[in-house]
Amino acid sequence: MKFNSAILTLATAGSLVAGQHHNAHRHHHKRTVDTQVIEANGVTVIQYEYQGQVVTSEWVCEKLRAGEVKYKDGQPNYDACQSTASSSTVSSSTAAAAPTEAPAEFVETSSSATPASSSSSSITSSSAASSSTPTKSSSSGAKGLDSDFPDGEIDCDTFPSDYGAVALNYLKLGGWSGIQYVTIAGSFVTDIVTAVSGDGCKDGAMCSYACPAGYQKSQWPSTQGSTGQSVGGLQCKNGKLYLTNPTLSKKLCIEGTGGVHAQNKLGVEIAICRTDYPGTEAETIPLALGDNELQPLTCPNGNKYFKWQGKVTSAQYYVNPKGTSTEEGCQWGDGSKPIGNWAPINLGVGENNGKWLSIFQNSPTTTVKLDFNIKIQGDNLSGSCKYENGQFISETGSNDSGCTVEVLSGDATFVFY
Repeated sequence: MKFNSAILTLATAGSLVAGQHHNAHRHHHKRTVDTQVIEANGVTVIQYEYQGQVVTSEWVCEKLRAGEVKYKDGQPNYDACQSTASSSTVSSSTAAAAPTEAPAEFVETSSSATPASSSSSSITSSSAASSSTPTKSSSSGAKGLDSDFPDGEIDCDTFPSDYGAVALNYLKLGGWSGIQYVTIAGSFVTDIVTAVSGDGCKDGAMCSYACPAGYQKSQWPSTQGSTGQSVGGLQCKNGKLYLTNPTLSKKLCIEGTGGVHAQNKLGVEIAICRTDYPGTEAETIPLALGDNELQPLTCPNGNKYFKWQGKVTSAQYYVNPKGTSTEEGCQWGDGSKPIGNWAPINLGVGENNGKWLSIFQNSPTTTVKLDFNIKIQGDNLSGSCKYENGQFISETGSNDSGCTVEVLSGDATFVFY
């Protein structure tokens, strides 16, 4: 599996460049920046840098909207704005489970970029372990997991909870995990507006949804963003909901490979949030983990699940501090608390010529340490990986960034303690 961190760098003389991998970059005078790729886990993390200083996605978004920086022609767009607090016509592609790609370059359009200390066109369908006895969860809270979705029969303002999807009412999007209003030209989505609280699923929208623990959405179109953005969910067309990937499944929720779990030994509930990918790529897919509870973490099948520009992707999870509810933690945050997209730790889960699990710092978004420990236990792992007292520890030593293991056989569990 591949772990990819993308760097966006704004050079002194005026270019903002998105590349692959944090902590591995060098500056070139004026408008270029090199990229390097670390292959480890199917997850892309976007880092922004200006004059050698790490800056936030909010800052980049502000400068983009103000017209002070822009993408260089011919480069893919890594969008810093797709999950901010208001609708935006900026293309949506942020930190998500996207594999390696060439860097996206921005150019500065004004000298003030200094950081502080819908169309309803048709979308083309895609063809494509514990020391005690934990409480095991089930998917009994979801109805109709085994029912085929009635294509083109359900109104767009009716959330399809009778077909396995789990409504997320706290997002105030009519139960949807994310909504994208898309404009299509030819075989590409050329423009994406991300819905905000109070918006709904309407004509021209791609309406994404959550599934119960161990399951993931099955629907996304083959028509994807022209510059690498992802789009996912059901399509609203002529007032009705349509499947976008019926070849994969006519059921809205499908299982992953299985064999990966999360267990809570903290004595208090925690919130784990998966990115809605392909789709808005915000961390809105919730998993509430009660004390001593064991739940499955969905591991996408690399051969069958969404491929970004032909490359295998994996699942990325955000781990919130203990006591955080899913309603609070599994949505875009403002940085005032270490929750949501500001949560301290990410988990990577993917399958690509083997099953790979990782624990890593949510860098460069935050350097905050999580207030508990995490370890990966399994029947037969390639090595060791744990996060303990703010350090990532493997059989080769410790570091501040992360660690990865392969599941050689049997099951594996992320244990929170």
